Amino acid sequence: MKSLFLIIAYLVAVTLPLILSWLTGGPPRPFLEELASGLGILAFSMVLLEFILSGRFKSISNGVGMDVTMRFHQVLARTALGFALIHPFLYQGTPSGGQRPWDPTRQLTITTDFSALSTGIAAYLLLPSLVLLAIGRTQLDYKYETWRLIHGIGALLIALLLLHHTVYAGRYGSQPVMTWVWLAMTGGAVGSLLYVYLLVPLRDKARAWQVTSVTQLTSKQWEVTLKPDGHSGLDYKAGQFVWLNLGHSSFSMKENPFSICSAPAAGPEISFMIKELGDFTRTLGQIKAGTAAYLDGPYGNLSVDGRTEPGVALIAGGVGLAPLLGILRQMRLTGDPRSVRLVYGNRVVDQIAYRDELGAQDVFYVLSDPPENWCGEKGFVDAALMDRIFSVKEFNEWVFVMCGPTIMMDIVEDHLIERGTPSHRILSERFNYD
Repeated sequence: MKSLFLIIAYLVAVTLPLILSWLTGGPPRPFLEELASGLGILAFSMVLLEFILSGRFKSISNGVGMDVTMRFHQVLARTALGFALIHPFLYQGTPSGGQRPWDPTRQLTITTDFSALSTGIAAYLLLPSLVLLAIGRTQLDYKYETWRLIHGIGALLIALLLLHHTVYAGRYGSQPVMTWVWLAMTGGAVGSLLYVYLLVPLRDKARAWQVTSVTQLTSKQWEVTLKPDGHSGLDYKAGQFVWLNLGHSSFSMKENPFSICSAPAAGPEISFMIKELGDFTRTLGQIKAGTAAYLDGPYGNLSVDGRTEPGVALIAGGVGLAPLLGILRQMRLTGDPRSVRLVYGNRVVDQIAYRDELGAQDVFYVLSDPPENWCGEKGFVDAALMDRIFSVKEFNEWVFVMCGPTIMMDIVEDHLIERGTPSHRILSERFNYD
């Protein structure tokens, strides 16, 4: 129900400028020119709403899930890009110059005022660059924090350029009512940035944390544990994640999303299972006890709290174990009566973390490169493995919670759907998004 409400709210918000433009506009023009204006209006409103779909607003991401929120963000960004790229090529009207409004009869479509056109041209060049950088960010050799800063500044610049272009070069945007609409929507987008990068850090500064321990789990995986510094801690559900800032100002851009691997029932301390990936995670072993930390969260709906399914299947790949470990710990600590089964995939045996704690009962270890004496599952977490571990009844009745590499999750999710698992019983969280 909440997903449907959010979709309707989005459609209303993105089409409102188009509807108001139609109500306040002048006489109709040729179809292609009206289509050009319509695509431009939709592209601009979609760009502005992308600020809200950034994943940093709990009312959205916690309601429908981070995977859905970010995939929606990606698809709509590319749709807006398509509309924007087509938009200028559909105009066929005769250019006109002179003082604005350049066309009192509302029959012409294009101004020759270069200052009005230049901002549109600049946005036209920046928008595809921003989308392509987002799609290829994992292949580019720069830090996550650098990409995030570029993405934020680029999006803000595009919004401001489009605002100027729409108001000063648009047939409909120059109408007083529409000018105020675009100013309000752009203000909302800019306000969302101020909330994320100013108000949230101010709040976090008053709720600092301290590092209590940093423990090496495997050659490339660490556990970082924090305790609240003068406050009661974080109200979260097992399986959720936060944006973690270690050793920097609360206003620093050096924060990253990490899943919580501890259980709420264990007390106020919070733990994270973090893998070295070549960025700041290379320095985890150098972090000392007492180091200040800040958390923004919790986010995500990768939680089985309140669900009524008779069993919980946890499907993890590598460091994707983190949120599922939190769920497993919470179920064990609270004496949850539901059946639970963990499938945990890695490449080699030395990558298995928390093996002593996990134990062997209802835990299936999977290695793609096992040693000769390996007695567990061999290969990958795939359809054949799922069929060996789960029955037809369990596919239909259990809730399946997944976190790990995209290829693993795509294979498992496709197989679950093929086996008849309802979509609302498949919860997933991916490592990254293009």
